[in-house]
Amino acid sequence: MKSVKLAGLEPAAVFAYFEEICAIPHGSRNTKAISDYLVSFAQIHGIRYIQDELNNVLLFQEGTCGLEDHPPVILQGHMDMVCEKDEDCPIDMETQGLDIAHDGENIFAKGTTLGGDNGIAVAYALALLADKSIPHPPLEVVITVDEEIGMEGAAGVDLSMLKGRTLINLDSEDEGIFTVSCAGGARGTITLPVQRRMVYGPCVRLTVEGLQGGHSGVEIHKNRANANKVMGEFLSRVQKLMPLCITKLQGGAKDNAIPRSCQVTLVPLGMYIERINDVAAQLQEEIRREYDEPDAVIRGDDVDALGGNALTTEETAKVIALLNAAPNGVQAWSQDISGLVQTSLNLGVVNLEEELTMTFAVRSSVNSEKRELLAKLKALAEFYDGAYSEMGDYPAWEYRKDSVLRDTMVRIFQDMFGKAPEVVAIHAGLECGLLSEKLPGLDCVSIGPDMQDIHTSREKLNIASTARTWQFLLEILKAL
Repeated sequence: MKSVKLAGLEPAAVFAYFEEICAIPHGSRNTKAISDYLVSFAQIHGIRYIQDELNNVLLFQEGTCGLEDHPPVILQGHMDMVCEKDEDCPIDMETQGLDIAHDGENIFAKGTTLGGDNGIAVAYALALLADKSIPHPPLEVVITVDEEIGMEGAAGVDLSMLKGRTLINLDSEDEGIFTVSCAGGARGTITLPVQRRMVYGPCVRLTVEGLQGGHSGVEIHKNRANANKVMGEFLSRVQKLMPLCITKLQGGAKDNAIPRSCQVTLVPLGMYIERINDVAAQLQEEIRREYDEPDAVIRGDDVDALGGNALTTEETAKVIALLNAAPNGVQAWSQDISGLVQTSLNLGVVNLEEELTMTFAVRSSVNSEKRELLAKLKALAEFYDGAYSEMGDYPAWEYRKDSVLRDTMVRIFQDMFGKAPEVVAIHAGLECGLLSEKLPGLDCVSIGPDMQDIHTSREKLNIASTARTWQFLLEILKAL
């Protein structure tokens, strides 16, 4: 096994496995191929494995010479990735691999997300299991599916056969930062029935694009605009000038990614495109000034169509009102940890077809606040005569005061790098909360190499940081 696009990078085995993973489509709910790849790896290397009906894979390896009788260590990550791409990218992420490259400093994928979150965890695990010369205690490797859409794999996996109670999660994105607690979350969806009729007149397309986007957990506080909410404001301002009939509405792709773009096609009853673009220009200037969005583009364009099967003006007004009423962004800050978002939500996806659907990623490190926010979404749906549903509810991962693993990792990091790591709680979700519920007494810490702009097509994985994190992981395993 050799790298092609990542040839010459060290550690060679880690990057070779990462390249193989990138060649396999593995977006959330499209994990059968990557799961079978892990099974094939286990069969080739004579490793005991379990593949469950969800496509989760568990791999078991005995400890190396002299460490056979040590307590097992669990290594954990997820095999699915967020599939986002640029509008002009021709890759079909459902069926094709990624076009990866590197510039000597970072690895990236051309036009798409890279999936370093969390393909690098899988690559670390495979490189470790394949190399019989690396000293380690017994290993129990847990690779889950569908983490990115509500941790559904971790929720459904059976861990009753695991003996380890020490877990290293490899799903963090900042070297030297040890995560020891995280928010819980859920996905809430509002569904609104709509009525359509044939409406005749010149069509206009409203566009919001060029926004930064980003991770709805770790970047929700970074003053980035939400394209769906911006579109709600755009529509509201245009509607004040005259009635509208919406034919199409689509914004965002994933509930856990801050939406970068949104488009609406509509029939304005008596509106001229010049007046729409006056509104667009003013709103664009405001978004660029008030948010960290220097490349925001807001505009209206004529469409080569005369009317269509559109919402009535009353239904359109209702959709616009709901878009603007929907909460979004940071809702509460932690009173205990300075600078930590305690509760938030992200209006990640808006889609209008036979009905309007609005999907939110809700997060909180306080379970009662999470439930209250979800209850607000349900009440909002009922107020607008819509329906409400929830999926992917997962608990917060609470801080463990006494942690042998954390203390060991801090000591090793200081010895290796001459500085203390940062020990933090984060607002993003990790599977450690669900796994801790399944494995009472679990002692766990999350680490990972440096990555930038995950969940966007600008995602990068730092090469040198990946190598240092690999060496750090090997030292932890020796110490344990």
